Amino acid sequence: MSALITEVDKNCPAYKAGIKKGETLLKINGEDIVDVLDYKFLSYDAKLKLTIGVNSGIKEVTLEKEDGEELGLSFSTYLIDKMKRCRNHCVFCFIDQLPGGMRESLYVKDDDARMSFLLGNYISLTNLTEKDVNRIIRMRISPVNISVQTTNPELREKMLRNKDAGKSLGIIKRFRDAGIRMNAQVVVCPGLNDGEELKGTLRDLTGMFPEVMSISVVPVGITKFRDGLYPIKPVGRKEAADILEIAEEFGQICIDNYQSRVVYPADELFLKAGAAYPEKTYYEDFPQYENGVGMLSLFASEFKDKVDSAPKLKCKPFTALTGEATGSFLSSLIDYTKIKCDNLEYEIRPVKNSFFGSSVDVTGLVTGGDILSEFALRKPLYRVLVPACMLRYDRDMFLDSVSLKTLQESTDVPVEIIETDGEAFFNAVFEAF
Repeated sequence: MSALITEVDKNCPAYKAGIKKGETLLKINGEDIVDVLDYKFLSYDAKLKLTIGVNSGIKEVTLEKEDGEELGLSFSTYLIDKMKRCRNHCVFCFIDQLPGGMRESLYVKDDDARMSFLLGNYISLTNLTEKDVNRIIRMRISPVNISVQTTNPELREKMLRNKDAGKSLGIIKRFRDAGIRMNAQVVVCPGLNDGEELKGTLRDLTGMFPEVMSISVVPVGITKFRDGLYPIKPVGRKEAADILEIAEEFGQICIDNYQSRVVYPADELFLKAGAAYPEKTYYEDFPQYENGVGMLSLFASEFKDKVDSAPKLKCKPFTALTGEATGSFLSSLIDYTKIKCDNLEYEIRPVKNSFFGSSVDVTGLVTGGDILSEFALRKPLYRVLVPACMLRYDRDMFLDSVSLKTLQESTDVPVEIIETDGEAFFNAVFEAF
């Protein structure tokens, strides 16, 4: 296979060696380039021989660089190869619960090991070939992020609705034996993989530490668009409390045995159970932060550190948008500032999620249409702070294709995008003096 070169960084070794845009990378040190993993793995060494396709045929380029230094090439697609799509039909799949008419990319189900390593995506292992497994082991690709759900083979086949789902659990043990590090995820569906099944799963996975470095325990997400889908009970207050109890039990066992918690409940479980979220130290080095684990604690810690270091504060009046789950969380942070700030002028506006349904209450799934409905009932008093996590990647639209411009036109006050971290929130709402 070949990789069409679309850009060459002028400050990198490939440019200095005379490689040009429009040429094709065929081999590195005599080995074919199939995809981005081949490119990154084979280009790591200091001395390289590149086989390049040009209009007149083939040229060989020899270059030297630092170990690990980027060659500086970009290709027509990020993976160089096609993305591997999901072959499962999971009973809990969130994408299956999306309404029609949204942007096409939202309906893409990837299950690609390369995306796991490079971008942190979670994979099921069900579409890995023997060649794929051997290559991960040979290249020492770590960490691999795995959506496990259960270590019970029959139950996993039922939950993923894939006859290979149980068999593919054996890949985890092969990775363990080869020293490949892994992060695991368990999406808990009441009545399926909770209770004793969850205990069995956590017992199996924690027994593979340190190769299984961390395990997140996440409540299933349920939207109102489940007609014709497998009947799943949402995680309510009691279910969340029960799941938390099991996760905490195994976390303590791991601390006792390994000096690491290993098992981390998602923030949403603490919110649903009405339990206090832990201090920052609970999450150690935040191994599953991008999976919604520890975000609240880190956010609060960053915010309070800024408050504590300020001699006095002046509030810049604001209306902060948030999901229903985190309204009281943000309010508690503002309460924390009162000893240093007089005359607070602000609104915390939790937005009810009518688009996906009332059971979806997280900030990242708030839509523009629901914000417009909220503002129709009561206009914002102050400038509006929109968390960046509510917006698409390019930050000009919400998930339902309502534009930021439309939101701005609906109100007479400014609309501002802020990053979703505690320091950014502090800087948006206060001046220290």
